[in-house]
Amino acid sequence: MSASVKSLLSPLTSRGPHRVLRGNLAIAGQPGVVFTPESGQNLPCVVFGHGWLTGVSHYRGTLEHLASWGFVVAAPDTERGPIPSHLNLATDLLTTLDICTGVRLGDGALSVHPERLALAGHGMGAGAAVIAAAQRPVGALVAIAPAPTAPAAESLAPQLSIPALILSGAADIDSVSSNAIPLAAAWAGDAQLRALDGASNTGIVEGRRALGAFGVGKYEHKTARAVRGLITGYLLYQLLGDKKYQPFADPDAQIPHTQLIDPNAPREEEKPKVGIGQLASLLRK
Repeated sequence: MSASVKSLLSPLTSRGPHRVLRGNLAIAGQPGVVFTPESGQNLPCVVFGHGWLTGVSHYRGTLEHLASWGFVVAAPDTERGPIPSHLNLATDLLTTLDICTGVRLGDGALSVHPERLALAGHGMGAGAAVIAAAQRPVGALVAIAPAPTAPAAESLAPQLSIPALILSGAADIDSVSSNAIPLAAAWAGDAQLRALDGASNTGIVEGRRALGAFGVGKYEHKTARAVRGLITGYLLYQLLGDKKYQPFADPDAQIPHTQLIDPNAPREEEKPKVGIGQLASLLRK
């Protein structure tokens, strides 16, 4: 199984066959960006939420990557300050979803299938995606290094029966700034939690960020490639039903350089440590 998954994963870590176009969501009244294949009808759509103290420009490579594999990918560019509203970001994700499904894209050569929709995000954006999914049904959810939000994503997870892929850097999965384990444990539907070997939770963020001043946020090329491949394969199966990519949704599949994590397994209690979540809390006081 591992050899077959490896052969599937390798091409998915590189750009797909479609030429990518870029658009501005602000034309439709929502600050943000949209990336699409050059043409296509009834395309799958992914709406993405950014992490704390970042904007969508720091995820351009990942968004373009998904678009090159045939997805319409859109991301609101709001709540970028040190004290963001997770509820407002979730609302912006839903507004962006409405734009993609209800507004004419390009010159009419593009359309989104109303039932081939996914929400995704990184850090607080992953939590906002969960908050949004609790308000509107979608076909799948991808949470990359989910971070604590208000309301807590894990408090809403028991309401969600949709399939979910939850990814975390192996180095940070137990940190106070990660709620990947409780989120997976509380999920009502099929949730797969995978830790990426040698990865940190901020490794997919491109370019320099405000968090660099705190010694975190270095871009990890290998982490970004791995995440792009995993989410592309997972969504090709979940949204399009392409059985070729079923192993990406199979908890028994041995995917190279990842570990499937049982969120209900006993874990050693760690000593308290200062993390990004605590820093955000201090800034709110």
